[in-house]
Amino acid sequence: MGVKDGRGPAEAAVQRSGELRSPHPLLAARSPGSASHRLGTQIPFRRSRHLWKLELGFGLRLGLWPAEPETLDYTGVIMFLKPGKGYTTRTDKLNIAAKMVLSQRQRDELNRAIADYLRSNGYEEAYSVFKKEAELDMNEELDKKYAGLLEKKWTSVIRLQKKVMELESKLNEAKEEFTSGGPLGQKRDPKEWIPRPPEKYALSGHRSPVTRVIFHPVFSVMVSASEDATIKVWDYETGDFERTLKGHTDSVQDISFDHSGKLLASCSADMTIKLWDFQGFECIRTMHGHDHNVSSVAIMPNGDHIVSASRDKTIKMWEVQTGYCVKTFTGHREWVRMVRPNQDGTLIASCSNDQTVRVWVVATKECKAELREHEHVVECISWAPESSYSSISEATGSETKKSGKPGPFLLSGSRDKTIKMWDVSTGMCLMTLVGHDNWVRGVLFHSGGKFILSCADDKTLRVWDYKNKRCMKTLNAHEHFVTSLDFHKTAPYVVTGSVDQTVKVWECR
Repeated sequence: MGVKDGRGPAEAAVQRSGELRSPHPLLAARSPGSASHRLGTQIPFRRSRHLWKLELGFGLRLGLWPAEPETLDYTGVIMFLKPGKGYTTRTDKLNIAAKMVLSQRQRDELNRAIADYLRSNGYEEAYSVFKKEAELDMNEELDKKYAGLLEKKWTSVIRLQKKVMELESKLNEAKEEFTSGGPLGQKRDPKEWIPRPPEKYALSGHRSPVTRVIFHPVFSVMVSASEDATIKVWDYETGDFERTLKGHTDSVQDISFDHSGKLLASCSADMTIKLWDFQGFECIRTMHGHDHNVSSVAIMPNGDHIVSASRDKTIKMWEVQTGYCVKTFTGHREWVRMVRPNQDGTLIASCSNDQTVRVWVVATKECKAELREHEHVVECISWAPESSYSSISEATGSETKKSGKPGPFLLSGSRDKTIKMWDVSTGMCLMTLVGHDNWVRGVLFHSGGKFILSCADDKTLRVWDYKNKRCMKTLNAHEHFVTSLDFHKTAPYVVTGSVDQTVKVWECR
C-alpha cells in the first residue's frame, strides 16, 4: 500500500525478506490453496508464495494475490499499531511484483480511499504519514466522494469471493457427477424445493415491527424495512448484518429493487418515496405528492418509472430520472394497500381496504378489471410468473384465449383469512384457499410454479399445493404476526419478516 513506484496493491504479490518486529503488524499472510485460501488462518510472515492481506483495523483486510513472486524489486510503506496510546507508523522495505498495473487514476482513487479510511477511523498519525508518502492533496469535495469507499469495495469483494466459492463447489460436484456417470444420490427437483424448519438464521436489529423483506436480484443480500424508520441490509448466506439506510422519518412501509439491483425504492408513512443508489447506499431522490401514508412502492420492469399506492386512495406513477409524478390512477374508495406491476409493465394490480383488487392498463390509466369476492380488506397481491401458466390452466381448467396463451393470473390475500387466484382476462376467481387462522399478509408463487407460499397473522408460513387446493406444509415461523415474505428467484431461500422485529431466512430443500 502507498507504493511510490505506482504499482497498485490489488494486483501485487508482496514479500519481504527478514522478520516483522512490530507486535501488531498491519501486514500479515494467509496460506494459499484452492478456494480455501480466501478464508484461511493466519500463518507466520515469511518469504514464500502466499496471499498477503493488509489489515486496516476493525476487521477490514485487503487481499493481495501473488503474481510473479520470483521477480521482486519494489519498495513500499507498512504501518503498525502500537499498544498503548495512539497509533504509530514506520517505513519498511517491501519487495513487490505486479503482473498488471493500475492506471494513474485508479492509483489515485485507491490512495484517497485508504486515506479516508485511516482518518475516519482515528488513525491520525498513520493518515498523516500515508498522505505524505502517497503525495495526496486532500480537499473537502474529494473527501465526500471517497468517504466509506474502501469499506464498500471490500464488501463487494467478499460477496464475489463467496460467489466464486459457491460456484467452485457446484463445479466440483458437477465434475464428480460426470465422472461417476450419474447424480450424487437422489435429489429433489429444485422446482419442488420448499422451505423446511428450523430457520437457517434469525436476524435481530430492528427496534420495531418488520414491514417488508425482499431479496436482491443479483447479490446474496436481502433488505428489510421496519416501523423503526430504517432499512437494513443483510447477507442471507452468512446471516451477517451489512448496513442501515436512514432517511425516512416514519415507518418504512415497502421497498422494491429494479431488475439490476442498482436502485432501491422505499416508501413511508412520512408521505414520501425515496430512491436509493444501492451501490453507494445513498438517497439520490425524494418524491413528494401523496397526501397520506404511502403504503406500497414498486419499480417498473423497464426501470424508468416507479408506482406507489397510498392511504390517500390513489396510485401514482413517477419518473425515475426526474422524480416527477407523471400519472395518477383513481378509482379505489379506500386506502390502497399494495401495488404491483406485471412482468412486462403493461398492467399494474392494486388492492385496497375497499375489499377489491383492481387491474389497470398503464398506457391509458383505464381500470381493466375490478375483482370482487373478498369479504374484508385485501392486504396483498402477487402476479403469477409465466412459467406457472400451464400448471394453473391444468389445475383450474382455465380456457386459453384467442391469443393462444392463458392468463395473466393474479393472487390476492385478505383479512378474511383466504387466498384467491384470479384470471385477469375474464375477471373470474379460479379458486379460494382456506386454512390461515388470521389475516393473510403476504402471498406469492413458488419459483417452480407448482406451489403458492403465504404468511399471515397466525404466525405461520404456509406452502400450498394449489392443484389439489390443500396446504401441504405449515411452518410456525415467528412469535408474532408474519408481515412479509419473499422467495429467491434462483437460490433455495425464503425470507420472512415479523412484528416480533426479526427477519428469518429459511432454506429450501
